[in-house]
Amino acid sequence: MQENIINLIDENGVESAFEIILTLEAEGKEYAILVPMEEEDAEEALIFRIDQDEEGEILVPLEDDKEYEIVVDVYNTLMEEEGLNFDEDEQ
Repeated sequence: MQENIINLIDENGVESAFEIILTLEAEGKEYAILVPMEEEDAEEALIFRIDQDEEGEILVPLEDDKEYEIVVDVYNTLMEEEGLNFDEDEQ
């Protein structure tokens, strides 16, 4: 299994594979950006905060809209710096 592929189990017990496309830091916390493996043209990514527990790293879903917006802003800034952000009007 590739290191950047993880399996998550949803609230219904269904397991799905996700690729970690990027980890980034925002306001002193670390986040992971994931996309589903089953959807080749996935347009939406999931954002999780990476926290520590007694067993190691865990992914925590973001429940705070402000925290989500901060991570999205950092992500967009990183993509612009790399020249990878595409304006939706250009599609």
